[in-house]
Amino acid sequence: MTVAPIRRALISVSDKTGLVELARFLHVKGIVILSTGGSAKAIATAGIPVTEVAEHTGFPEMLDGRVKTLHPKVHGGLLGIRGNLEHEAAMAEHGIAPIDLLVVNLYPFEATVAAGGDYDACVENIDIGGPAMIRAASKNHAAVTVVVEAEDYARVKEEIEAHGGTTLETRKHLAAKAYARTGAYDAAISNWFFEQLGEAYPQRVALGAELSQVMRYGENPHQSAAFYTTSESRPGVATAEQLQGKELSYNNLNDTDAAFELCAEFTETACIIVKHANPCGVAVGGSLKEAYLRAYSCDTESAFGGIVAVNRPLDGDAAEEMAKIFLEVVIAPEITDDARKVFAAKKNLRLLRTGSMPDPFAPGYTYKSLSGGLLLQSRDNRVVSEELKVVTKRQPTAKERADLMFAFTVAKHVKSNAIVYAKDGMTVGVGAGQMSRVNSCRIAAFRAEQAAQAAGAKESWAKGAVVASDAFFPFADGLLEAAGAGATAVIQPGGSVRDEEVIVAADEKGLAMIFTGMRHFRH
Repeated sequence: MTVAPIRRALISVSDKTGLVELARFLHVKGIVILSTGGSAKAIATAGIPVTEVAEHTGFPEMLDGRVKTLHPKVHGGLLGIRGNLEHEAAMAEHGIAPIDLLVVNLYPFEATVAAGGDYDACVENIDIGGPAMIRAASKNHAAVTVVVEAEDYARVKEEIEAHGGTTLETRKHLAAKAYARTGAYDAAISNWFFEQLGEAYPQRVALGAELSQVMRYGENPHQSAAFYTTSESRPGVATAEQLQGKELSYNNLNDTDAAFELCAEFTETACIIVKHANPCGVAVGGSLKEAYLRAYSCDTESAFGGIVAVNRPLDGDAAEEMAKIFLEVVIAPEITDDARKVFAAKKNLRLLRTGSMPDPFAPGYTYKSLSGGLLLQSRDNRVVSEELKVVTKRQPTAKERADLMFAFTVAKHVKSNAIVYAKDGMTVGVGAGQMSRVNSCRIAAFRAEQAAQAAGAKESWAKGAVVASDAFFPFADGLLEAAGAGATAVIQPGGSVRDEEVIVAADEKGLAMIFTGMRHFRH
């Protein structure tokens, strides 16, 4: 075990969590403490001896604090190789004392951006001295300990208590964390700059993310997995507070994200039930209880073990209905005390509170990994083009038009090829992820028939419903399947070379059809 003794520490932190306790511990152990600005003031106020970096270097802080640690007595103290005679001679000649422990966390650039800081405020919160010191100390981890997270204070204190210094294993671990931190910090700054410049796809894209959870397994038990969060403050699974239940799994997170993002599309009181990333029931209602019961009735089989998302504060009445079946996750912007009492009896149910809903129209990007690469695209933050075009002889009724927009909004969140039947503000049949669009039509119609049978209805719920397709019908066969199932109106992007053939078929069946001019493939 290679232990590097600690005799002198430099502390410069924006996050003062645990600072005084750490400084007091170091002082008791006879370790000299150097510090800057607010950190030095906090340590001194606690009655702990501390030397200002300006006093140590003999050079004052200047330029509004932009220059304070950028000095050879700091970087030489961090970078000098212990045991190297030339290094030690140069350090002695220039009065450079070794610095064995560096405790630094960076200016809150990400928090400033998230809070809506203006350009100048964001620039001023770009740390220069901190990353420079962190990189220097990390490079010289053979002798220097670097700490960039308050959560690591305990580990360092334990090793100093036991050995008078830190082990090489710990120094390597902390150096790796430190480089990851400066890398993520630089990524946040770079991405912010490109955003200010309006450059959507720069030559290099840097990604920074922080570990939130190591999972028991990934999509399948033989796969390992972890969840990382980015600096994006979009309300959802990454920012939600888990109020109860088991640890969220890889699939839970993926499905819950799908449910909540769809739920955000609706201004009306809405409930979404998702299974394997696809909505199996979507409905709006006068109350959450009504919306949930309607969504549940769309597919009572698939709802079992599903994910439920709502876009209103979840109340006790809705919770009592949800608690009647097995659900994996329930997510809502707020959850009342009555609802929490209901769910308390369901110990394994994961209950998530986000505080607010995401903006479905906000700009942003989504990422998907490939072998050796990364796909990046702008978020699908629109539903239809600016003008809807009725292409059939018959105009849709006001009720049909409302249901068509509802169905097309849902289809945007269904895996392609996507077909959605809807009626009276609820889905009645969903066909998802088929290689053939006509097969998605058949499956959606079958689901509508099943839902009707489960409800004791005499005819398929597809009869009198509208149908939405996430992309154009390449042939008339899919539309004819919908007409045969009883649909009265159709909404689709249009754009096929056979559009006229499809329009003629719609007219022959007496259907109203709208072209949206916007496709929503989802893979």
